[in-house]
Amino acid sequence: MALEQLSDVVQRCQAIRDDNYTTEDYDSFLIAGRTCIEEGDSAQVLSIVVDEENKNIVKYMGWNLLSPLVKILLKKEDTNFPHCLAILSHLLEMCSPKELLIGLLEQLEEAQSDAIAETILLLLQPLQKVLLRLGSRKSSSLGMALSTLMGQVAKLPVPQTKEQEEDDVFSLCRCCSALVTFIRPFVDEAKENRQAGFTNGARTPKEDELKVELLKFCMKSLCEPLLEVHLKDLETLEESPLRNFATEILGILLGIGETLPDLLCHGLLSKREVPGFLEEEVCYPKESLASLAYLLFVHHIAMDHFPTVFSPEFILQCNMEHINLFLSRTDESRLQKGLDLYEKSLVRVEDNSLPVQMLELKSFFSVPQNLVKVMTMCPVQHLRTKGLKVLQLSIDKYDTEAKYKFFQCMLRTCQHAGVEGYIIKNIKNQIVLALQPEKGNKWFLGGLLLPLLRQVLRLPQGPETDLLQNLDRVMESLNLLRFLLIRDKEWENQTGIWTELYKIEDNYMKPLRMGLNMSKAHYEAELSNTKEKSRKTNTNDSQTQESLCSLTVGNEKMPNMTPEMQLQVLHSALHTFDMIECVLARIEEIIEAKEKP
Repeated sequence: MALEQLSDVVQRCQAIRDDNYTTEDYDSFLIAGRTCIEEGDSAQVLSIVVDEENKNIVKYMGWNLLSPLVKILLKKEDTNFPHCLAILSHLLEMCSPKELLIGLLEQLEEAQSDAIAETILLLLQPLQKVLLRLGSRKSSSLGMALSTLMGQVAKLPVPQTKEQEEDDVFSLCRCCSALVTFIRPFVDEAKENRQAGFTNGARTPKEDELKVELLKFCMKSLCEPLLEVHLKDLETLEESPLRNFATEILGILLGIGETLPDLLCHGLLSKREVPGFLEEEVCYPKESLASLAYLLFVHHIAMDHFPTVFSPEFILQCNMEHINLFLSRTDESRLQKGLDLYEKSLVRVEDNSLPVQMLELKSFFSVPQNLVKVMTMCPVQHLRTKGLKVLQLSIDKYDTEAKYKFFQCMLRTCQHAGVEGYIIKNIKNQIVLALQPEKGNKWFLGGLLLPLLRQVLRLPQGPETDLLQNLDRVMESLNLLRFLLIRDKEWENQTGIWTELYKIEDNYMKPLRMGLNMSKAHYEAELSNTKEKSRKTNTNDSQTQESLCSLTVGNEKMPNMTPEMQLQVLHSALHTFDMIECVLARIEEIIEAKEKP
């Protein structure tokens, strides 16, 4: 029945010239043709489509058959597949490329979630053929097609393991490889246009439009999927489709005239007037440029195209913007990439070489702050450990003055006792070096050291400071003070500690002694009360199950605990106070011994 209706429509339309078909003609052709294809009469539809007498009908109305054809082709039914494929190939030759483009993109956008990859793989070659038919007018159409394609590719899950990438369980690898094949003729054309521009000394707007669309595609690819991918090294996965895709993307950027240094330093260059940088015509997303830096310096992709004239210090300066972007995120993937990029950028820099002027750059302030957040708030243990390692590596690269200013900044802004304690330990190490013969420097000795010591030897809230919460800072401060009093002889006074000692006693040691006594008294009272409660509970409670109690430490209520657990916590706190008191008493003994005639 449908086949008869299709034949009737075709016979009626054969007498109509050009494209003077009515809406009824279009609807009748679409309904009859779709029904025939869905009912398995694709061989008969093929004979009608290729008939020379129906050339005009196919030219103007044939693209309406794309939807049923794609559905059958995705099913890959043996009987109808070759006929439907032949129909599609003929339509690609005969129909208007603009109408075909719209139809194909509609099929891509309407793809079911479980058929996205198969739809992309099926329609890439037809799309390529249609775009090539547009000739020099294809740039905007190519941009529209690439935008649709990348939007669908972004919906595919990214393989996380070596096995997932090898087996391509989500079909992302096949789609990325097919995209490279799809884009290649347009890249070749852009390269030819660029070469012709060099020869003729001028470029046309159409040529620039093509380059811009390819550049947008590369930037989108660097962001999705490549920013989400954890590339495997060659030892882990020798043949990696995703690594190959990343290599191709960077190759395309080079081929269309982009330079890696310009892209890497875009954050710096964009603040100046840079002729021909296409700033008005195309957006360079920050995440895409960060992904480029990561691929370049962590995985060394396209590194042989990066000039060696740039100093490691300049490269670090450029990368700091990208590192800061990574470390300002909270997901594990971004944090890992930020730490890796920071580490790779730092190892190339010579120790003690970064000047203090670097600290005047905004990113050199922001990155350490975000690094502290990773070290103290990230739930992933190996990232916290890596963060601490990278922090120390960054400290090692600063020269002496920069280290001094960096320590000052961190103590002023950090607000975390563990990190503050780590910074104080680094300060001690620098003083140890400064006290060595012929190693002295003005920043960690004498008058310049004293302001830094005042920052170290202080209690954040005076005698009311929570000594348990600030334990790391307090212990490192006391250890530093004890070291200075023992190592720096009073008659030498290289660090100025003996001149400053009376202030340290008044402003640090006495408040600390007072706070320590208050804390010990409070916890000893809590211990006594808890023991009494435990004794009464054991006397009155005949149940075998231990009762739960609550404990308030400072102003914070602790989780419910058994009396035995409470006693353990209180004993641990008192032991901590004894440890602080032991070091403080030793310092007092040293001072007292020095003060005796």
